Parts: sequence; C-alpha cells; structure tokens
Amino acid sequence: MDFFIHEATVEDGALLGVIMYDAALDLIGTPPSPISIEEYGRRVDRLTSQMRPGDLLIVPASSAAVHSNDVHYPYRTQSDLLYLVGWEEEEAVFTVHHEGGSWVRTLFVQPKDTLKEIWEGRRPGVEGALAGWATDQARSTDDLLPALEAMIGDATRILLRTGIRSELDQLVVSALQRRDRARQHFGTGPITIEDPTARIAELRLRKSSAEIDQMRFASDVSSVAHVAAMRNTKPGRMEYQLQATIEGFFVYAGTSGWAYPSIVGCGDNATVLHYHQNNDVCEDGEVILIDAGAEYRGYAADITRSWPISGTFTEAQREIYQIVLDAQLAAIDKCRPGLAYNAPHEEARRVLAEGLIELGVITQTLDEALKPDTGELKKWYMHNTGHWIGLDVHDVGIYKPNGEPRLLEEGMVLTVEPGLYFGAWRPDVDCPQRYANLGIRIEDDVLVTSGDPDVLTASCPKTIEEIESITGQPF
Repeated sequence: MDFFIHEATVEDGALLGVIMYDAALDLIGTPPSPISIEEYGRRVDRLTSQMRPGDLLIVPASSAAVHSNDVHYPYRTQSDLLYLVGWEEEEAVFTVHHEGGSWVRTLFVQPKDTLKEIWEGRRPGVEGALAGWATDQARSTDDLLPALEAMIGDATRILLRTGIRSELDQLVVSALQRRDRARQHFGTGPITIEDPTARIAELRLRKSSAEIDQMRFASDVSSVAHVAAMRNTKPGRMEYQLQATIEGFFVYAGTSGWAYPSIVGCGDNATVLHYHQNNDVCEDGEVILIDAGAEYRGYAADITRSWPISGTFTEAQREIYQIVLDAQLAAIDKCRPGLAYNAPHEEARRVLAEGLIELGVITQTLDEALKPDTGELKKWYMHNTGHWIGLDVHDVGIYKPNGEPRLLEEGMVLTVEPGLYFGAWRPDVDCPQRYANLGIRIEDDVLVTSGDPDVLTASCPKTIEEIESITGQPF
C-alpha cells in the first residue's frame, strides 16, 4: 500500500497529518463497468421461470425517512429492487405480470416535477426510466395504485414482501378480502399472497462475474482506507479521527460511503462486538479494532483489522493476534465447493481453542473446550465466523435449507472473521490479567471458486510484520 502521508504545519504551528488521497486513488485502479441491462434481464428471467402465468410480482422501494422537518436520512433503496432492475430512486415500484403470452416488466417512478427538482435534485422521470433501464415499460407513480389494482384483479397469486409500503399492503389485503365474491361472480381475483424474498435470495446468493467486479472494487477501496488509518495511528488519536480517515476515503474514492456503521474501538472497547460510540482516545499500549467497509453500486465490503496504537505489538498481544490469524487462514482454506457453509467456523473454533489451551487460558481438553454449552472457548469467542455478503453486508440466503447445512458453491461470497475478546469489565468471566481488555478480530471477504478461495480483500495487510511496518509510519 504505497500512498503518502506528510506533515503539514497549520497557522498555530501544530503539526497536522494529511493523507494524500490522490496518491491513494492510484492503488485501486479503474472502477469496473456497471452491471449491464442484459444481466438485469437475465435475473428477472430466472425469477419468472419459477412463476405461474397468474402471478403478479410487486417489488417496492422503501419510502424516504424524515430526520426532522424537511431533513431526510440518507436514502438507500431495497436490495431486491437493486438486484432486479438497478433503480436507486425512492418511491419506485417494480412489477412483473403475464400478458399476451409473455412476462411484462413495469417500473413505476416519480414523475418529472420542476419545483421539487429545484429543491431536491433532478429526477429521471418516466422518460429517463425508459432510456437505458431493464424494464419493458415505465409509468408514473401518480398512476401506481389504480394500475396495481387492475393488475391485482387479473392475478391469482400476489408475490409481495409486506411491511415495506403500507399503502401497497392495504391494496393487496383489500383485494384478498374481496376474493370470495369476485371468484363467485366473475371467476377472477387473487386468492393468495406469497413473500418472494426466499426466491430472490437464492438468485442473489450466487454472484455473477459482474457482481464480483463491484465487490472487488469495494474491497480495494476499503483495504486502502484501512491502511490509511494504520498510517494515521498514534497515541492520542481519537477513535473518531481514524473513523473519519477511513470513511473520508470511501467517499473520496467514489463509493456511496460505508456499507454499515464503522466499528472503531481501542482497548476494552475492542471487546464490545458492535461498539459504535467511536469517541474514546487511543492510548499507548492498546490495540485498536476497526471493522469498516465501503459500499459500491450497492455492493458491500466488510473488513476488520486490529493493530497496536504504538506501532508494535506487545508479547501478549502478539500471542493472541497470531492465534486469531492462524484460525482465520485455516478457516479461509475451508471456503471450497462441496464443504458445508459452517466448515470455516468449525475450523476456526478448533484452531482458537488449541491456541488458548497451549497458552493455558483454557484448561479443558480440546473436545471439552469446543462443546457449545460447557466449553470454555465460548467465554472468549462468542460469535459465528462469517456470513454471506453482497448487496447487504449480512446478505440474504438460507444457511440451513431443509435443516441441513448448505454446501458451498462456486460464486458464493462469505466473510471469515474469527476473534478473541478479553473484556476485563465482564462480570461473567475471570479474565486473564495478561490479556486484559484485549480484543482481536481479523476479517476478510472470500469468494468460493472452483480452485483455491479468492480473498477479495487480500490487499489489506494482516501479518504482524506487515502491520508493524505500516502503523504510524509515513512513507
């Protein structure tokens, strides 16, 4: 990771570390091409191949959420809508119905409105939706409810995830409540509603080459951002300053920002799994744990690294760090086709337990330590080793279809993130003083291939030697 940090003097004579983001951009290369219209079409085709002619698919975007008065929270549409059509504007609804012997895709979008566009930004409108988007027809959201009511009247089954748009839920429920009379008199009207989430999730679980390109770019940006934070680390830094270093580069590199709220915790804060305050001072002798990833065109990266504030691990910190790294490398090697999705987890647990037994932290045998209810490992390692990742950082996809662990397949992407957490503040454990308030987690995003696992985040340093050569050091 070869970008520059220099020391600049501000007016009061203090020294201010400045990260040269322009040089950092050279490390991530050219952004990939967007996903093609043809690919979106194939996604819908795969979904409709599972549907019946009487089906009506309705995929709504979420509404914008108001922070206060006329200030809104940053908007991010529903991932299923992104997956099927790529449309990011709020209030949209995507439908697929059968008409004239074929499936018809319709995208309802906000109409052009000059006054609102003056205040809130320009809208593509119906014309824009027809120009270069994966839809057969586009209509204004002003026509949404009457158009849907007509579509629903011709359908026998509605495929809709409820709870996103209340007005759509009410429309469908009202149609279902009228079905008996409609059926009796006219032989028409919907008779059931089904959540399509599981069907779409199965499609999303296996990534295409174009999706992997987006995820690899998000991973490259996230890796450079972590290195920037390593180089900007020194005693006295605030957690939020390192958070700003990372998230600032996310935006500077052209991503939409973070894929999830960043975790930036020093010392005992690193032993809180979802620590979010990020407002403490980084002290000499502590290890910081940063879990942060960028989102690019809807696709998430998810990286965790842990490093010493001083730039050098203590002997005790090295012991724990190396155990976690060994466990992570062993778990990554289990990300292969035909192995169960939980094989990386079980491998990580084994290596962690063996390491803690060798250090004397665990006094049980290996078999005893790994028992889910009585094993000592769970005191120091209490979470799963990974999860699916894609359009959501905790992506969709059933882990145990039919009650059995899913077997990994080429094209699946999952995180591998073992850790050890020694929170001396915890009243439920007797924390070893040698490792008190030390939290270590190492996380990468791994693509399952026909060969060796492909670590999308491999450019982010994680060996002890690499980290110590980078932390706090300018080029």
